[in-house]
Amino acid sequence: MSLARVHNFSVSLDGFGTGEGLSQDAPFGHAGERLHEWMFATGFWHEMTGQAGGNGGLDDAFARRFAPGIGAEIMGAGKFGYPGWQDDPDFKGWWGPNPPFHTPVFVLTHHPRPSVEMEGGTTFHFIDTSPAEALAAAREAAGGQDVRIGGGPTLVREFLAAGLIDHMHVVVVPILLGRGERLWDGTEGLEKDYDIESASSPSGVTHVTFTRKGQ
Repeated sequence: MSLARVHNFSVSLDGFGTGEGLSQDAPFGHAGERLHEWMFATGFWHEMTGQAGGNGGLDDAFARRFAPGIGAEIMGAGKFGYPGWQDDPDFKGWWGPNPPFHTPVFVLTHHPRPSVEMEGGTTFHFIDTSPAEALAAAREAAGGQDVRIGGGPTLVREFLAAGLIDHMHVVVVPILLGRGERLWDGTEGLEKDYDIESASSPSGVTHVTFTRKGQ
């Protein structure tokens, strides 16, 4: 069976995966871009956004694992758009006409709407269902490839609670946010189910991987 994987998920030292005060002008609230500056400096990000240059090394190597072997993504309503996007029938996500996913993407929302086909192979499907049912639908769409669990923190936490995540890459960024949405709440004892490794980068972040025992 294909794996459910999390990649490049950044959290602060105090465990917040996004800040407080999310809006259309502030997708990560008061955190701004601080959780993701490590990735913006990589060659992977520069290539994906059509820029020259960018750093290699450990951060780049981890960032590049985002796409290979992925056949579908599941994301939460909070990753797809700003609070209240469900009331805007013309809103099609943060990423413009050619989103970076290039696969079917299943958006978990209590306000389903017709699917939206974008450039580059991305099609957004809006569904109101359980994590297990969403993963079954994504696996079918992925055609034997793996499914990326894209976030935000609430969605990843729900999939962890349901025991559905096989591999998870978390990037601990050396900042303190103090408020927002935490990743780890309610996940006590999670380490018992996973083999965990960590690697520190010269950029100051720490890459932590969780691989389900027996994989």
